Amino acid sequence: MKSADIIIVGGGVMGSSTAYSLRKIGYNGKILVFEKDPIYEFSSTSRSAGGIRQLYTTDINIQISRYSLQVYKSFPTTMAIDGEPAEINFRQRGYLFLGTNDMMTSLAKQKTLQNKYGVPSEVLTAQELIDIIPELNIQDLAGGLYCHEDGYLDPYSVMQGYRKNAQKLGVEYISEEVETILTEQNKVTGIRLVNGEIYQAPLVINCAGAWGVYLSDKIGIPLPVYPLKRQIFQFDTSIPLKKQLPLTVDPTGVYFRHEGDKILTGFSEETEPGIDFTVKRSLFYDDMWPILASRIQNFESVKLTSGWAGLYSFNSADHNAIIGGHPYMKGYYMALGFSGHGMQQAPGVGQGLAELIYYGKYENIDFTPLRYERFAENDLVLEDAIV
Repeated sequence: MKSADIIIVGGGVMGSSTAYSLRKIGYNGKILVFEKDPIYEFSSTSRSAGGIRQLYTTDINIQISRYSLQVYKSFPTTMAIDGEPAEINFRQRGYLFLGTNDMMTSLAKQKTLQNKYGVPSEVLTAQELIDIIPELNIQDLAGGLYCHEDGYLDPYSVMQGYRKNAQKLGVEYISEEVETILTEQNKVTGIRLVNGEIYQAPLVINCAGAWGVYLSDKIGIPLPVYPLKRQIFQFDTSIPLKKQLPLTVDPTGVYFRHEGDKILTGFSEETEPGIDFTVKRSLFYDDMWPILASRIQNFESVKLTSGWAGLYSFNSADHNAIIGGHPYMKGYYMALGFSGHGMQQAPGVGQGLAELIYYGKYENIDFTPLRYERFAENDLVLEDAIV
């Protein structure tokens, strides 16, 4: 019977960050990572918009993102292999939430909480927004919430950086699909693959993203999480903008940023839960383009060049991750339900899980607010800054 000390289901950025962090922290046991999609074609990591922000409304999310930001700032150097930098194309061009008059009180409260944790966010007036985006239409805007430290990066390169470093430290990746987690008398005993093979392990970490909820269901642990499609589009403008954009979120929820010389945009439209990668260009033309064109005149004349869909692991209870061990299923750990925050929080979460498993407690950040038990205890962590 094949065996390991720890099995991680899902080799995207969350699983790979966790595997790497376990090794770095000093864990020497055998770690196997199972990833069913070896080229990451449908991985949520590779289909992410890559935004990195600290502009959250809850203490725990701000702390995780601040920790992760510091990791990303030094990632090329600290994750270099054989002297080759792990370039992730991190562009600290800022993150900007545009605000109407009725939003400004809330944005000011958010700024106060963020500043408490060292985040240099600031509330800008409508006129100050013009300094950042000269072409911006501010007619209906009263100002915005801005953080110059934030920005966007290449998610696929981050994931590969973690994976390659984990492999260098002895973590083994297996390109097979996990059918189910195996349990016996309320404890984990391993996994069974779709091909029928069984691997024994006393500890399994579910990092399977949008697919993770199905694995949890199979062992009688339902989660308030489901896969939710999110579409992203890329377009050219006939008239270039004067400055590189921060990742900007319109009051309508439409966001946009530069991607090289092109513009990348997305929107959290209403959609049915499920695994769905179809792209509907009508979403761009009918719903998003009118908003973009009214916000920035340069966007009136554009050429749509590409579009793709990815999956959120959407937590319908409070839009936040479920992190840590299960209270009644010994050896079952989770990092699921990020609702679009996973890329931004992967370094912190991977480190936190590694600490919990190796030390038996959290050291850098206390992830207790995101425990599984919060649902039964009605102690939800309600995040308002959802994109």
